[in-house]
Amino acid sequence: MATDFLDQKRAEIAARLRELKPLVSEYERLQAAAAALDGVPATAVRAKPAPRARRRHAARSAANGAAADGRRGRPKGSGKRGQQALEVITDHPGITIPELAQKMGIKQNYLYRVLPGLEEERRVRKEGRGWHPEHGA
Repeated sequence: MATDFLDQKRAEIAARLRELKPLVSEYERLQAAAAALDGVPATAVRAKPAPRARRRHAARSAANGAAADGRRGRPKGSGKRGQQALEVITDHPGITIPELAQKMGIKQNYLYRVLPGLEEERRVRKEGRGWHPEHGA
């Protein structure tokens, strides 16, 4: 009977040790990270680039075709996906973004960036939740 009691307690202790092991590992990792950060001054994390570096970057961006408002890359909706979206909208007037994303096989969040660019160019218009081609598109 004493053997059963000891076996039971050993099993309980082993189970509890298995439960606590990930927590101990996390504690040790956090302790090491805190020790590593002790030598880093708080202001070093928030340091801003020198004005000269920003000017150099702005000049380089302008040379690479950055927009006047500071955005890099091509205008919204001017790429291949924008053209593909316009074709699907032309074939399915009133299509919603979730439906459009499903037909194109892409994620919806991409279309929330592309369609406003097409709308600014007056290639599509939004009516309610649906998107329609403009007559000249």
